[in-house]
Amino acid sequence: MKKKSTMNTTDADQGTPVSVKIRERIQAARKRFHANDNIAQFVEPGELEQLLDEVEVKMKGVLDSLVIDTVNDHNTGNTARRVAKMYLQEVFRGRYVTGPAITEFPNVGHLNELMIVGPITVRSACSHHFCPVIGKIWIGVMPNEHTNVIGLSKYARLAEWIMGRPQIQEEAVVQLADLIQEKTQPDGLAIVMEASHYCMAWRGVKDMDSKMINSVMRGVFLKDSNLRREFLSLIPRKG
Repeated sequence: MKKKSTMNTTDADQGTPVSVKIRERIQAARKRFHANDNIAQFVEPGELEQLLDEVEVKMKGVLDSLVIDTVNDHNTGNTARRVAKMYLQEVFRGRYVTGPAITEFPNVGHLNELMIVGPITVRSACSHHFCPVIGKIWIGVMPNEHTNVIGLSKYARLAEWIMGRPQIQEEAVVQLADLIQEKTQPDGLAIVMEASHYCMAWRGVKDMDSKMINSVMRGVFLKDSNLRREFLSLIPRKG
C-alpha cells in the first residue's frame, strides 16, 4: 500500500524565498513592480523581516564576489546586514510601506491665492546606478473652494515617500504631482525639483557642480503664464 504524503502547501512554501512569494502575488494581480513602484499591498505582515534576511544573504554573496574578506576584516564583518537594512528600511522604504496618513480638510475659508511650500529637502537614489540623488523641491498650489486642504508637513511626507525608491528625477516629479493632485484637487499645481546626481559626481564624468532642474505644471499654472512666472519668481533658488 502506497504511503500517503503528509506534506501540504504550507510546508512546500517554507522553502520558497519570500521575494519569490511577493513577486508571484504581484504578477498574479497583473501589476508592475518597477524600481519606483510601491508594492506594499503585496507584502504580508512579517515578510519585510524575512526579506531583510534574504537580502543580507544575497549581499554577502556580492561582497564575496568583490573579493572582500568579511570574515577577517573587522570593518566589513556586518556590512551585508547594514546594507540590507539601509535599502529596505531607509533609502528604498517608499517601495515597501504604505503611504503616510494624510488628513484632508475642506476649504472652509475658500482660499484661492497662490501657496508655495518649500524648499523640501529630498533624498533618493538613481535607478541606473543606485547612487544618491539629493535635492530640493518647491510645490505651488492654487486652491479653489472645493480643494482639500492638507497640513504643510504632509507635503514633505508625501515627497519623502515618493523619493524613497530608486528613481529617475523626471518620473519622480510626475509621480509626486499625480499624488498631490489626487489628494487636494486644486485648480493648479506646480512642482520644481533641483538635485545633484552622484552618478555624475561620484562616477562617470565626476562633475561635482552639475545639477538637474525640472518641473511639472498642471491646470492654471500651465494655462496662465503670469501665474507661472509669479511662482517661479518666488522660488528662492541659489546657485
